[in-house]
Amino acid sequence: MKCNSDGFAILLTVVSAIECLHYALGLPTSVVITGCERMEILDQAITAAKSFERYPEEKLAKILDRTRASAAHGAYELYKTTPFFDGSAKKPEWLGYPTQAV
Repeated sequence: MKCNSDGFAILLTVVSAIECLHYALGLPTSVVITGCERMEILDQAITAAKSFERYPEEKLAKILDRTRASAAHGAYELYKTTPFFDGSAKKPEWLGYPTQAV
């Protein structure tokens, strides 16, 4: 869900945050971690949890169809496709590598 906040809200024109949370809650996982940096986002997560029902296959297929084009190139997953969220890319010494030539 992090991709739906902090400037990436354009994805929400394709799918709602509640739909994203319901999708994640319907996956075979033990835990779904959602951001809660503001009260409105915490309230949204609580609403999603209270209203959660596993999507029928047809509704799930429609959601996946709507998001396919947006997801195809990683434009909303900068943590996967760029060093934007990778502090170690900017500070390699955090990884224990030498920072100067010997």
